Amino acid sequence: MDLPTGKPGPYAPAMTDVLRRGRASLAFGFFAQGVAFALLVTRIPAIQDRYGVSDALLPVFLAAVPILAGVGSVATERLVRRVRPSRLLRWSQPVVLLALLGVGAGDRMAGLAVALAAFGLAVGVLDASMNMLGVSLQRSYGRSIMLGFHATYSLGGILGASLAWVGAHGDLALWVSYLPVVVVLLPAALAGSRWYVDGDGVGGKSAEERSRKGEAAGVGFKVLLPLCLVMTFAYIGDSTVSNWSAKYLQDVLGSSEQLATVPYNVYMVTTLVGRAVGDFGVRRFGAVAVVRGGAVVAAGGFAVVAAAPGAWVGMLGFTLLGLGLCVLVPQTFAAAGRLADDRHGPGASDAAVARLNVFNYVGFLVGSPLVGALGDAWSYRGAMLVPMVLVLVTLVYARSFEAQPDRYGGGHERPRTADVGRGSNGV
Repeated sequence: MDLPTGKPGPYAPAMTDVLRRGRASLAFGFFAQGVAFALLVTRIPAIQDRYGVSDALLPVFLAAVPILAGVGSVATERLVRRVRPSRLLRWSQPVVLLALLGVGAGDRMAGLAVALAAFGLAVGVLDASMNMLGVSLQRSYGRSIMLGFHATYSLGGILGASLAWVGAHGDLALWVSYLPVVVVLLPAALAGSRWYVDGDGVGGKSAEERSRKGEAAGVGFKVLLPLCLVMTFAYIGDSTVSNWSAKYLQDVLGSSEQLATVPYNVYMVTTLVGRAVGDFGVRRFGAVAVVRGGAVVAAGGFAVVAAAPGAWVGMLGFTLLGLGLCVLVPQTFAAAGRLADDRHGPGASDAAVARLNVFNYVGFLVGSPLVGALGDAWSYRGAMLVPMVLVLVTLVYARSFEAQPDRYGGGHERPRTADVGRGSNGV
């Protein structure tokens, strides 16, 4: 496969049409998920008003989604022993989109609870299976492409947030905002799912063979712990921006209400830019250097935010945060898959990705209340230094992102060329 310099190795697989279609269809899946998630989280005030959810009860509803997503991710680790990741993704994505529509169309608290529960569980399955396919496709390509998938997620998030803004300013009912999106994305996602590619022929094995492989190829938590910590700290940083950037700019740095909405949009755009070019950085400099650079830039961003004398300097800090944090999560998934493959051979990465994905939601759950509690008890400037320190811990574990030597040399597992081009439908 490709060496860290990006030069093709002797075993580099041919870029077949099947792989290209698989890459494009999976990228669309990431994009659709970005749209759906942004439409949900950016319309939370409207959802609260529609269902009459009190301020005291709202955190319960919001916490339930990532908790159930964690349950869905754990279940996915078990399911992939018998079911192809491509099939899990194919059917979880429509559930997410229909649950989103259910959130917008209901009018009773019980209906909201059911819709959010379905959304959370399906998101856990979807996130895990998407990243499983991304890791296996990267292995088949023999070069870094994982950041590109997450770039399309960021693009979808920007589009979803923009559509939410249009719906809010047009005073549209939630179901009116959600229905056109679901009508477009659901059939497109189902059509694109025909070209999903399961890695290394896992999809071609019998259920019994997949079960035996899943039982034998589990990667222990102790081995994954450094990557789990990096994932958690990255999402603590991300949730800090998404939940506190507007309040921080307005209440601490004295910006106007209108200007306070800008930092998160800037953060999303710079996240997209960083991920769009990040794969080239990994091919040129290696994953370890990119992760170290991202951690340093993100920590610098938090430092600038904490010390900013005014709103415009604060926005510079949030810009740096987008450029730094954006590389950590995709590379953590890629490193987990690579670690599992190095220890157990190709196809062992699915369980590792599912376990790691749980810490996505741990970071999301911890980040917002952590900063809020520190801000109330101490100061919000001081609270910004905590995620800064946590992100810097990534430097301690940076070596975990390095490919391990294997029996073929070069730190990469040789691809199984007989399996290249086998799609989820046996192509």
